[in-house]
Amino acid sequence: MKKLVLLSLSILIGSVIFAQQRYLINLSDKAETEYAVDKPEEFLSGKAIERRNRQGIAIDKSDLPVSKAYLEALENQGVHIISVSKWLNTVIIQGIEPGKADQISSLPFVEKVKALPAPVTDSEKPFFKQESLHPLHKSAQSGASDQFDYGQAHNQIDMINGIPLHEMGFSGQGMVIAVIDAGFQRADEIEVFDSLWVNEQIIATHNFAEPGGDVFDNSISSHGTMVLSTIAAYLPGEMVGTAPKAEFYLLRSEDASAEYIEEEYFWVEAAEYADSAGVDVINSSLGYTTFDDPQDDHSYEDLDGNTTPITIGADMAAQKGILVTNSAGNYANSSWTYIGAPADGDSVFAIGAVDANGNWASFSSIGPTYDGRIKPNVAAQGQGTTVATPYGNIVNGNGTSFSSPIIAGMNTCLWQANPAFNNYQIMEAIMQTASQGDDPDVYLGYGIPDYLAAHEALQSVTVQKHTLDKLFNVRPVPFDSHIELSVNQALDSSVSLKLYNSTGELIKRMDDQLIGRKLRIDGLSQYRSGLYVLTINTELGEVHLKLIKQ
Repeated sequence: MKKLVLLSLSILIGSVIFAQQRYLINLSDKAETEYAVDKPEEFLSGKAIERRNRQGIAIDKSDLPVSKAYLEALENQGVHIISVSKWLNTVIIQGIEPGKADQISSLPFVEKVKALPAPVTDSEKPFFKQESLHPLHKSAQSGASDQFDYGQAHNQIDMINGIPLHEMGFSGQGMVIAVIDAGFQRADEIEVFDSLWVNEQIIATHNFAEPGGDVFDNSISSHGTMVLSTIAAYLPGEMVGTAPKAEFYLLRSEDASAEYIEEEYFWVEAAEYADSAGVDVINSSLGYTTFDDPQDDHSYEDLDGNTTPITIGADMAAQKGILVTNSAGNYANSSWTYIGAPADGDSVFAIGAVDANGNWASFSSIGPTYDGRIKPNVAAQGQGTTVATPYGNIVNGNGTSFSSPIIAGMNTCLWQANPAFNNYQIMEAIMQTASQGDDPDVYLGYGIPDYLAAHEALQSVTVQKHTLDKLFNVRPVPFDSHIELSVNQALDSSVSLKLYNSTGELIKRMDDQLIGRKLRIDGLSQYRSGLYVLTINTELGEVHLKLIKQ
């Protein structure tokens, strides 16, 4: 009987390989997309558009979804679409018949077709079942107080001087965090997260690694559960996270049972989802260096901030106004040593690990990037970190996987307290006021943050900014064909003006203008009515004025 079974398997193996073979398709353009940058409400949420407007970020072609016509043409070839990325303009497909790859590569909108290593078969993957997402415990607390009893988590937030921000009332209210991870096993059941469900702080979940799968299932990774606890836990006396009042998207992009290059594309797809939904902060406690198939391995030379798919996607997310926080990696004791991707991104806030006393944790990956940039950016407690397990136990864990979300949560609170600044300015304030702000190294970067000091530094800039705002007057209100800009006192230097429409598109620019007491901007009648932002650059700083066109 055993021989018969083996014979049957040998007959079937060809069809299994065929069914599981995946291909990465690079598309040449978005020429046939049915969307347009001047109608962003059709593909971006109101919150995503507002985030761009607030930071003066233009909506461009990278925001446009992949052409439905192209996707339909691929499906007409009899393939199954696994993943789609609008930022990378790529599609991952599965189910090509032998010889069909050449036929697909000849399609006019296809730039390149590359075979990917076959992932584990369906029979090897965990079975996902849908369960209730909102089980509650009678002991659930609403988290109404701004005075927290952090319990065992006290040291990891006190080390970065984050408690004063909580005491000021900044605990993440009104801010949205996307946690991109490998799974959130039983995070819908354990008591440490009850306040998230009581207060409806979990906005949505999505499984990119296994579409349709339950991100809370017992059979998938518990990694994201522990990561989430360092940010969102609220169990006074035992554990409180760094942003317990924020709202969350829980996104699974990683299959912890294997390591394949397509997981980087799943991550980018998750980041695009987070961007479109309007999140403010991403935490990603994931990193990629080598894979189960060595042909896809990254080299140290690839860690230049511009090469790996996940780093390109992470930097793009930052360019869209998201504060992307990512673990540096746990490779210091291995032959690799350095950080992983996407921590190498120039716009990614890479986080190293220290122990409870603030000393470098010997496993924490070091920098610099291949092109010589300082990494990690900063560090937090990642050795002996207090985390919650999927079974509700409060334990200690090791890894930059835990130092990263500690920082991501406090980044959220700092940004909540200082909403006038963009993501890059928030990161810069944290680095400048950290323990090694004047002397960064390859182990801790700019050191251990001091969030109160960062807040005070930003507040001092805000005072100056408010003073600048009072210098300028704009009329008429609302405007139609022109804008007249006047100042309440003479300026000794010239100014530069930029006028953006509601999608963030630059429609008028005037550089090095001697303003004196008045300056006029003409030629505006051709533009449609709505919200506009006038940015004024002076030697004292930058001012953003919101205007309405009738």
